[in-house]
Amino acid sequence: MSNTNSTPARQRAAKWLGAAAVAALIAGGAVQTGYIAPNAAHAELRSMSQPVQGMPSFADVIERVKPAVVSVKVKVQNVASREDDDEEGGPGFSIPDLPPGHPMERFFRQFRDGQPGQQPGQRGGRQQPKQFGQALGSGFFVSADGYVVTNNHVVENGATVQVSMDDGKTYDAKVIGTDPKTDLALLKVDGGSDFPYVRLATDKARVGDWVMAIGNPFGLGGTVTAGIVSAQHRDIGAGPYDDFIQIDAPVNKGNSGGPTFNLAGEVVGVNTAIFSPSGGNVGIAFAIPASTVGSIVASLKDKGSVTRGFIGVQMQPVTKEIAEAIGLKEPKGALVAEAMKDSPAAKAGIRTGDTIVAVNGERINEARDLSRRIAGVAPGKSVSLTLYRDGKERNVELQVGPQPKA
Repeated sequence: MSNTNSTPARQRAAKWLGAAAVAALIAGGAVQTGYIAPNAAHAELRSMSQPVQGMPSFADVIERVKPAVVSVKVKVQNVASREDDDEEGGPGFSIPDLPPGHPMERFFRQFRDGQPGQQPGQRGGRQQPKQFGQALGSGFFVSADGYVVTNNHVVENGATVQVSMDDGKTYDAKVIGTDPKTDLALLKVDGGSDFPYVRLATDKARVGDWVMAIGNPFGLGGTVTAGIVSAQHRDIGAGPYDDFIQIDAPVNKGNSGGPTFNLAGEVVGVNTAIFSPSGGNVGIAFAIPASTVGSIVASLKDKGSVTRGFIGVQMQPVTKEIAEAIGLKEPKGALVAEAMKDSPAAKAGIRTGDTIVAVNGERINEARDLSRRIAGVAPGKSVSLTLYRDGKERNVELQVGPQPKA
């Protein structure tokens, strides 16, 4: 006897609806099999379209901090002499000069010399005789009276600088100071005392933390992307004080100088560089950490420049073989290759073969840690260095001097 409820069409519909319902139940953490009535299946499908509970929403934070983020437009002098510029006459991200054999050198070379297949020094197969051009970047207010943070390479060689806010207002800006070694710049906008601003984070971002990048990629101001902190303490060869946060939030040309926020709406980093074989986002971006930004901005605001500490030692890494040879338990610290004559280190009795393992009681993991720590000490202040010599540790006090001018 035939069954009017078992036509092939109905059987196919029941099979599809049942599969959809099972998928919905799997997503909810439970797996059930068997026939589910069409109405129940439709209810399950409707529930799948609702926001997933437990996932973060960035809307409230973005609404609060986005007005403080600005687009930076720079009229650039001598565009033809700037190797970092893109074909529109403005820089995208800083492209460091890397040592031979560096794993990122091949990819960054594409930005310096043009696209693959071109001769070095060419872009798009033509010369660029332009005297002026426009550079686009990002930035953000750090005070109500109009101080703006951005990248040095955004405003470098700039004849004029303007910032555009999220509400469409545009202001002229003055460059207060720059620091090429960390690629930071401080601008000042006149014309108000109640600009929206954001704060720098005091807590260090952790690997796995959610972050949001806001900026002006490709001239598209007010763009928001999200991701996580992928790694810490990245050295990409951009400068002597590299200590970048790596994030996977999508950033592109024009995001330079823009902020990366945590979920509290605090700035954890300033977007500065990308790693990309194609020139576009591949999920690897680098941001200057807020701790560095805070100290550099304070110095630029106070003096218009950055004065770094100097003790006068040439260093080399402590390898596993060196650690074993001198009796260190771990390959950590900075091995002194030479203490320069009449330097603060030489006057304090530091000599070749000493290993500096701590500054003011904080352990040094590698040579570049020592460079950053000493650079952050104001000239004239004293520090305590812990040395490892002849199988023993000893403390040495010395007064930090100013870095010699290049």
